[in-house]
Amino acid sequence: MEFLNIDKLGQREEKLGNSEEELTLDGTVDKHGRPAVRATTGRWFAGVLLLVNQGLATLAFFGVGVNLVLFLTRVMGQDNAEAANNVSKWTGTVYIFSLLGAFLSDSYWGRYKTCAIFQAIFVAGLVSLSLTSYIFLIKPNGCGDEKMPCRSHSTVHIVLFYMSIYLIALGNGGYQPTIATFGADQFDEDHPQESHSKVSFFSYFYLALNLGSLFSNTILVYVEDKGMWTLGFWASACSAILALVLFLIGTPRYRHRKPTGNPISRFCQVLVAAIRKWKIEQPSNGYELYEGDGRDLADNGSRNILHTKEFKFLNKAAIITSKERFDNPWRLCPVTQVEEVKCILRLFPIWLCTILYSVVFTQMASLFVEQGDAMKTTVSRFHIPPASMSSFDILSVAAFIFIYRRVLDPFVASLKKSSQRGLTELQRMGVGLIIAIMAMVAAGIVEHFRLKYASIDCSHCTNSSSLSILWQVPQYVLIGASEVFMYVGQLEFFNGQAPDGLKSFGSALCMTSISLGNYVSSLLVSIVMRISTTDNMPGWIPGNLNKGHLDRFYFLLAALTAADFLVYLLCAKWYKYIEFEERSIRKQVEEKQGDLRF
Repeated sequence: MEFLNIDKLGQREEKLGNSEEELTLDGTVDKHGRPAVRATTGRWFAGVLLLVNQGLATLAFFGVGVNLVLFLTRVMGQDNAEAANNVSKWTGTVYIFSLLGAFLSDSYWGRYKTCAIFQAIFVAGLVSLSLTSYIFLIKPNGCGDEKMPCRSHSTVHIVLFYMSIYLIALGNGGYQPTIATFGADQFDEDHPQESHSKVSFFSYFYLALNLGSLFSNTILVYVEDKGMWTLGFWASACSAILALVLFLIGTPRYRHRKPTGNPISRFCQVLVAAIRKWKIEQPSNGYELYEGDGRDLADNGSRNILHTKEFKFLNKAAIITSKERFDNPWRLCPVTQVEEVKCILRLFPIWLCTILYSVVFTQMASLFVEQGDAMKTTVSRFHIPPASMSSFDILSVAAFIFIYRRVLDPFVASLKKSSQRGLTELQRMGVGLIIAIMAMVAAGIVEHFRLKYASIDCSHCTNSSSLSILWQVPQYVLIGASEVFMYVGQLEFFNGQAPDGLKSFGSALCMTSISLGNYVSSLLVSIVMRISTTDNMPGWIPGNLNKGHLDRFYFLLAALTAADFLVYLLCAKWYKYIEFEERSIRKQVEEKQGDLRF
């Protein structure tokens, strides 16, 4: 094996001497499994292709998601609270499936195969929804607008509908975290120019996500609001098909990372090995711990993680005893494997603090839409669909990405002087929480004044208040600004702080915080409705919003987010950034080149 490794290393050196055959230093390979050539793989050609793919897939997803709450009320006949809860559960399930996609990507399938399979499932779900809506649900034809109600549906029709939208949830959920990490893989973080591009990619990725939904939140939402649901769903299906085709076209140019095996077993090995040695005394320093032979790292470009002092009990898994067998990972684990477990444990409190932010974020797809539906939606005879107001969120995201990257980040970096970067990821996430509090306060104030100009006795609440829907603009703009700081910061933070073999899992952490945020939102709505409907009161979020107090719910979210921010400050201060050794492949090449020069 040593001769084979030296031979591979010699081949890499020979190619490194030729500028046209310069290889990447981060361990990525081409579609044939050979070391990736920098000039012919990855970089912005592959990156832009994946950004366009993300934009089209997002257009398809939000073509369904952004108006789903209105589809449930107008077509499926659900009330406001039930529809809001079902949207929150569905959206939450989308992001729960991101864990499945990340697991398969990091462990077995690799990122390319995972993206391709889950995109195919996504397409199947959209086609099924389009057919189900056309054949069974939109009856009589033209129903589902603000005027014509749809007739009741059989159990079979309802089952087909939910099967379709949860196929969409499975496909999009499994694809999302993997495509983000796969896009980042196209840039060599050990190369000066490409490492800068990799940081920029996450901002452009989130921008592509939002620009992709702009069409959904304007044109498609207008079409669906007029009752042309099937046309809107077919447009989403076609967009998803085009996204899949573009993804497959780029196959020869992609860089890949080899899957590293099941991380669950690696985590369990550390825990079992540490428990078996719980009586053994800790060594005085980390130099006495088992470092491993590094053979598994040389082939995939992974890096050793430096020893840390936190979670000292886990260090016992790397203590070498007289009875130790080096080939039994359930008794002895290298320091890097122990540090992988510590890394996830350190990320966990930060991740928990992001969940409540996602509760705020999810209101755009549910209560913000219902609030807008109960306002004056016409401006100079032009009808504004309530769900299309999220386009202001998208424009805000685009504007604040530019403002942060071009103005704020350089300005903060100049103030710090000692650093080339501005705000850290943790600082940006904290700023996102502060802006989210402001967004909820703004939404509560708008709702307070909406109620003042509302007709309490309206039967359906559509356009029941004379307050213009444009008063919702500030809350959407503030949500968009908070996303740039929170979600872009999350993508960079979790991807950068995850071990090399768990990068998709790092991206999935961002998605699952959104998932749990949706479930927590659904739980909060249920709790609030149960408490506030006592003594024959209609509750804060009744079917007729004019008889409720949605403003109080918004103020409650602002208060909870403020408390979450205080906890986040403590967790961020406690957090210790992961430190890697130099990447094994690069280190071996440089050492051998030094020997040859000597």
